[in-house]
Parts: sequence; C-alpha cells; structure tokens
Amino acid sequence: MRIKDILSPESMIMELKAKNKEDAIKEMTDLEVATDIVNDEDAFIKSIWDRENESTTGIGGGIAMPHARNKSINKARVLFAKSKEGIDYNSLDGQPVHLFFMITAPAGADNTHLQALAKLSGLLIDPELVEKLKAAKTPEEVIDLFEKAETKKDEEDKKAAEAKKAKEAAKAQGSSDDNKPLIVGVTACINGIAHTYMAQEALIKEGKKRGIEVRIETNGSEGVKDKLTPDEIKRAKGVIIASDKKVDMPRFDGKHLVNRPVVDGINKPGELIDDIIDDKADVYHASASDKSEEAASTEKPGLWTGIYKNLMNGISHMLPFVIGGGILMAISFIVENYGGGAKSPAFIFLNNAGNLAFAFMVPVLAAYIAESIGDLPALMPGFVGGYMAAIVNGQFQVNVQSHATSPAGFLGGIAAGFIAGYLMIGLKKLFAKLPHSVEGMKPMLFYPILGLLLIAAIMFYIINPIFSGINFAITHFLNGMGTGNLVLLTTILAGMMSIDMGGPFNKAAYVFASGAFANDPHSTTAAILMAAVMVGGMVPPFATAIGTTFFKNRYTLEERRAGVSNWVLGFSFITEGAIPFAAADPGHVIPSCIIGSAVGGALVGLWHVGVPAPHGGLWVSPLAGNIGGPSHILFYFLATIIGSIVAGLIMSFWKKNVKDDPDE
Repeated sequence: MRIKDILSPESMIMELKAKNKEDAIKEMTDLEVATDIVNDEDAFIKSIWDRENESTTGIGGGIAMPHARNKSINKARVLFAKSKEGIDYNSLDGQPVHLFFMITAPAGADNTHLQALAKLSGLLIDPELVEKLKAAKTPEEVIDLFEKAETKKDEEDKKAAEAKKAKEAAKAQGSSDDNKPLIVGVTACINGIAHTYMAQEALIKEGKKRGIEVRIETNGSEGVKDKLTPDEIKRAKGVIIASDKKVDMPRFDGKHLVNRPVVDGINKPGELIDDIIDDKADVYHASASDKSEEAASTEKPGLWTGIYKNLMNGISHMLPFVIGGGILMAISFIVENYGGGAKSPAFIFLNNAGNLAFAFMVPVLAAYIAESIGDLPALMPGFVGGYMAAIVNGQFQVNVQSHATSPAGFLGGIAAGFIAGYLMIGLKKLFAKLPHSVEGMKPMLFYPILGLLLIAAIMFYIINPIFSGINFAITHFLNGMGTGNLVLLTTILAGMMSIDMGGPFNKAAYVFASGAFANDPHSTTAAILMAAVMVGGMVPPFATAIGTTFFKNRYTLEERRAGVSNWVLGFSFITEGAIPFAAADPGHVIPSCIIGSAVGGALVGLWHVGVPAPHGGLWVSPLAGNIGGPSHILFYFLATIIGSIVAGLIMSFWKKNVKDDPDE
C-alpha cells in the first residue's frame, strides 16, 4: 500500500480556524466524523486526549501527530491540516505547531495500512519535505509531495538492502570489515503508530551523517520489526533505547546503553549517538530473572511523577478486589436483612466471598507498588509487607503484630509497597558486581530471602507500630465526626471528583473514600464517603445529559448526540462520559460540574446517606440508606438529581447559543 492510499483531499484542512489545541483537535475530529472515518466522536476524542495526557504528540519542529487506534475508527487515514499562524500545542520544543497529521487506525487494521502509516511517519524527519508541506496550497500538492518523497525513500531503502546483502556475502567469504562503528537500538511508543518509526528514521539518518552504522529494531503496532541479531548486539559499541514502554532488555547485558523517551530519538538523535561514541553511557547489567528490566534512564522522571505512577500501578491492580469484594459484601447485607438473616446460606456464601477478596486488597496494593519500583523480584516482599499491614493480633492465623492494637491498613500497605520496591533496588545495586557465576543465585536465593527478612523486620518494628496508631486515629476521627464536619468532608470529596474527571484529583478522592471503606467495610462514615464520591462522579455525565436535552440551542449537534449516552454513563458512575464536553469548553463545564458535585456531596453528608459498596452508581441504590435509620433510597437519588440539575443549569445558562436553529 502506498502513502497516497491513506491520504485523501477530503481529509485535509489547508487552513485551520482553531486557535488553540482543544479547538484544533475538535475541528479535525469533526472532519473525521463528516467523512465517515470515525463512527463515535466522543470515544475518539477521549482516546486522542488519553494519548495527549501520556505525553504530547507535538513532537517539535512545528509538527503534531495526534493519533488513535480503536473501535471508533472505520478506516486507516491520515488527516492533514495546516495553521499559518501556528497553534500552541504544548509541543516538546515549546514552539507553535503549523502542520498536523491526525493518524487513525482501526482496531483491526492490517499490516499494509500500518506499514504505510509507519513510512509516512518516517518521511516527516526530512526538514526539506516539512518546509514544502508548509508552503503547499492544495490537497493535491500535499499528496504529490508525499508520493515523490516515498519514491525517493524506496530507492534509498533498496540501495541499503543491497548494501546489506553485499556486506553479508563479504562476511561469508571472510572479507567483511567489522571495524566500522555499529550502534544498535530499539524504538517503541505506546500506540506504535508514528513515533516509533520517526525515531528509527532519525537515528539512522544521524548515524549516516557521522559515518556510523545504526541498526534499529522497532516495537510498533505491527509487532517487532528489523529484529536485532545476537551477532549485531555483540559487535555493537553501544545500545540506544528510545522507548515509552518496556522492551526485551537482558540481551543487552554488558553493553553501554542509553535509555531515553521515544521523543528524544526523534529530536535528539545526535546527542544519543554521541553518548555511545564518547563512552558517556553506563554499562547495563541485566538480572537473570527479569526479562524486561529497564536500564536506569539518564533522564529520570520527576519525584512526584514517579510516586504517582507507582501508586497508580498498585491501585489499578487493587480496584478489582475492592469493587468485586465490596459489592458482594453489600449484596450479602441485603440478603441478611431481607432474605433469611445471618444464618442464610446465601448470606454466608456472598459475605465470605466478599471478605476473601477484601483480604487480598492491601497485599495486592503493596505488591504492585513494589513491582512498579523494583520489578518482579520486589513483588513477593511487597505482598508480604502488605499482608502484615492488613492483619492484627493473630488475625488470619498468623501472629506477627504482637504489639499492635489496630492494623496498619491502607496507609501501611502503601508504605510497605514503596519500602519493598526501594529495598529491592538497593539489593540489586549491592549485588551488581558479584561474579557472573553466581548470577542465577540472585533471583532464586538472595533477593527473596533478604527481601523478605528486611521487609518483615521493617514492618514489625517500625511501620506497623506507627501506622496502626495513625490508622486507628483516622478511623476513630471519621467515625466520631459530627454532621458539620461530615458535610464539609463529603462536599470536598464530591467536588474533587469533577475537577479532572478521572485524573489525579478524581482518583485521590476515590482512593480516600475506598481506603476508609477498606479499613472498615461496616463503618457508617465510610459508607457515607463512598456515597459522596459516587454522587460527585455521577453529576458531570448527568449534567451534560440534562443540558443537551433541555437546552439544545447551547450545544452542537455532536454534543447533543453524546448527551444521550451520558444518561446511561451517569447512572453507571462513569464520569469519563463528560470528558469531551470538558475538553471542548473547560472554562464553563468544569466549574459548573464542580459546583453541582459539591452540592450533591453536601446533601449526602447532611442526610447521612451511605452506600456500603465501592462502585456501581445508581445500580447499587438498593444498598443505599439513611445510615442509623431505615433504608431510604430516595435520598441517594435526590442528592444525585439535585447536584446534576444545579450543574446542568449553571453550565447551560453560562454557555452561549451555538446557532439560531439548533436542528439545522
């Protein structure tokens, strides 16, 4: 397949009207929908923003490549757009973007489409082509420029393949010159569509300029291509890893290695090559048991970025235990009250199943925080540390906290995870210079024994005594709060759910409530906090549904279509349904939703409405009750409805009419 097959005049905007990033993405997406490239605009925009939130696709040099690959896309296509004035796209070089390539690939895109997308991405490394594209006046001129560039690239690739074949033949005859410098590497990005191949092309071109042979393996959406051979790795002077995801690392054991983000392969190929040639790169030492261990990066992420990433890894693995166990326990309470009492077989089964899942919650949290930091060898010490944080005075048949009066709980589990992870990093450094003859003993003997011994001692003598006291104090404080303080807390937690609708603030509020619920699933206050965050999370999708239904002239046709699905998303506590609205108009949507969520949360605290389940939205309303009194599902519904109406009215009255006749 040729590049011209994924370009089309109908998918080009020769002058964008947008003046900012949000509007540019929306304008390009509108054209994708109008040309039947995208079948679900909301899902597509969400996937585009998910990718942008990982790292900007403004790669520098005036180019941005927003891209997605999912079921909302009908066909592989590259939308080309230009902005003469340039748009602030939060690019890596801080400069405005003039050329946009919105790459779309269906979830089941075949290799021919993916190869064409990869080739187009590689061509954009050529500054001459980029300048000609900036000057292009018509869609036909854009296609012609790419066709000529592709033909030139095919000729270069053919010559390179012939040269490689001749070199292999010479080597077979014993006349090969292996003294020429060789650098090998791997490039990979999250979606594997664009950046992977641009980094490969940039590194190879930079190597040619310097008279250095560069061989790059790509881990893209097609899988591994141009796989490095053991002989190439052995002969190489060093290795460049330009990747945003894990790659197979142990094969590079003993080589000088640079590990950087994929965008550095695109924007700083000369710097990476110089680090290898000038022997500035550290020697990489692989663990025998860790087949995907990352080498230490020369540019480490910020402290808080690393902490958040590691914590989220633990929480994402923990949530299925919280949700599954919590909801089964909650259902068991209904059976207890209405279906036969505490001796009912159904109650005993459901309650035991839920409790068993909950018993693993804190250990799993700690284990995967530790694994994120110290990789697989840290998993076991993290799990044991989390287990020790969850038990007290012989509970679960093991008496390991003889001096504790309360479990260290959720906070103790977080501490155990971070400590276990960094302990393992320390042990790896301690044993890094052991002879290779004992390499196999590290994962099978040294790491598990010393990791377990150290984490057990730290948890027993330091963490559990400290955090059990903290946990007891927090639990006692929450359960003893008066109505005034409770209303304040539920207001804040519910409002936080709408600040970033799935981002750090949203997760912090949810984790606080679910942590309190995990510490004591029978706590009335914990049930109220869970109700508050669920109400707060349901308000944004419901508010947008209300606005698009009753104030149609304030919303575009696409927004009104999205609003219909938000009735169901809101009912299910899926806050993300409001993200496209917030992305398109954050100044009006986000403040309105924060106010509405806060109102709903305040009512939950005022009425003492509790839901002893960590998820489910209004589907778990049969569990809702006026805690301390009879069950009142109505209060749960009222808090959600009132908060949603407040947000929907503020948002809709605040926005301006989009057109005189909204049905045109």
